[in-house]
This record gives sequence, C-alpha cells and structure tokens, in this order.
Amino acid sequence: MIAVVGPTASGKSDLGVAVARALHGEVVNADSMQLYTGMDVGTAKLTVAERHGVPHHLLDIWPVTRAANVAEYQTLARVEADRLLARNKPPVFVGGSGLYLRGALDEFKFPGTDGALRERLEGELAEVGSFALHQRLAVADPQAAESILPSNGRRIVRALEVIELTGGLYTATLPEHTDHYPRTVHLGLDVDRPALDERIALRVDRMWEAGFVQEVRDLLPEGLRDGRTAALALGYAQVLRFLAGEWTEEQAKEETVRATKRFARRQDSWFRRDSRVHWLRFDRPDLVEAALDRIGA
Repeated sequence: MIAVVGPTASGKSDLGVAVARALHGEVVNADSMQLYTGMDVGTAKLTVAERHGVPHHLLDIWPVTRAANVAEYQTLARVEADRLLARNKPPVFVGGSGLYLRGALDEFKFPGTDGALRERLEGELAEVGSFALHQRLAVADPQAAESILPSNGRRIVRALEVIELTGGLYTATLPEHTDHYPRTVHLGLDVDRPALDERIALRVDRMWEAGFVQEVRDLLPEGLRDGRTAALALGYAQVLRFLAGEWTEEQAKEETVRATKRFARRQDSWFRRDSRVHWLRFDRPDLVEAALDRIGA
C-alpha cells in the first residue's frame, strides 16, 4: 500500500501515476474535491491521457449537491483497497485531503454525533458565518483551527460538536498515526515555500486558460451553489462570487491564489506531523527512482 501526499500543486498526481505504472498498481483518489463529477479543471483532475493507462478509482462518484462524508469515503476507499490487494495490484492513494487519507489508511474511528447539538451549531453557522465560528474554534482548539479553513463551515461545526460532546479537544479525538494496512509506505513531496507559491500561481493561471470560469458556469444548473461542500471548494467559491457580481473576475482569480497558498500551508503542517512520511524533494531528477527505492521495489 502506497500513499503519495503533500500540499496542492506539489506534483502528487504525476508521481502517483509513475509509481503505479512501475508497480503495476492502480491509483485511488484521496482528494475530496475530485470525488465530484464535473469538477475537473479547478481540482487539476488528470485527464485520461495524463493517466497513461493507469486505472483511477473514486473519481467522479458524487454530484456537486452531495455533502462530503469522510466516514463514507473510508468505507469506499477500503473496499477499493481490499479489492486491489486481492488482485495483487498495489493501491496507490494520491491526494492532499489529510483527514480522508487518515480515514482510509489509519486505524481511525469517528467520534459520535448528536442531532440536536449539530442542528444548533448549524443554525449558528447560518446566522454568524463560518469565520465567526472559526474564531471560536481557534480559542477552544488552536491546532484544530490551524488545520481547517475558515471557510469550511461543515468541518468547523463538526470540530465544535466533538469538543462539546467529549469535553476535550477535537484534535485529541484523532488517533495516533497507526497503519490500518501493514506495509503501508507514505511518500511526501517536499516543496519550499517560494517554489510552491510560484507553482500555485502558475496552476491558477492555467486553470483560467483552460476555461475554469466556464466550468463553474456549467455546474450551476447541476446545483453547485447549493452544494454544502462543493460550493466551498478552492476556486469554485471565488468564481461563484464573481458570477454573483460580488467580485471582478480578476479579484476572484487573485483570491483563488491567496486562498490556495493558505490551504497549502495547512496541508504541509498536517502531513509534517506524521513521522511515517518519507519526504522527497519534488524537483529531484531521480524522483520516481527515489520513490521506488523507498517502497523497496
């Protein structure tokens, strides 16, 4: 079992394909936004040609109106992993959604929930907004607040719910980094901040050139604005504000770059806390060979 992790725009998708090809394995998506049908340009979803014949799983499985569910992803991901292992096909999990990866690959059980408490917190979210609740979370559990975007109302509500239910920290409910599958190799792509910022800006430029704004327009009839998760995705949230007349297109583009840089820092901090990750410099000329050496292939 292999996991290829790291911040957005670090090159995870390409390395995942290369490793899977070398090992005759298959890729399992671990990017929460690539689970959505039609969200292609804005999530840098690999085209069929870019997959080089490597089968990819758990792409395009949910409509944009569906709220993301980590527990459901855990079940789906483990079914795929078990099926591939039974066929002697190494699963290569690729993505930057840290909680989704942990749910799939770690010994991870989700805390319970309380309907009345959740309803109250969601009411507060609707009334005061996600940024106000994020400030409350930052006081109650700074580490949790650091790992959750201020715009991600669903995750903020969930963290506050767990804190109230348990009387402890949300981060305290996250288990130790213990592999669910034996012989799991965790590979991380190491990119210094200036290089990563440059790559993010370039990626956003290419998104716009590839028709990202039109992609968002095309998703409006599919219910994107009503998607409790998809509508908050990086880039999509910003373009929706442009289409609503709140920002100019240039503002939406600039805010996408800024928000993505902030998110990438959170991703990097999340994965750096995992001592199992073997970090590889993203631009080393022998990257694939170094990855395979770490795997022991």
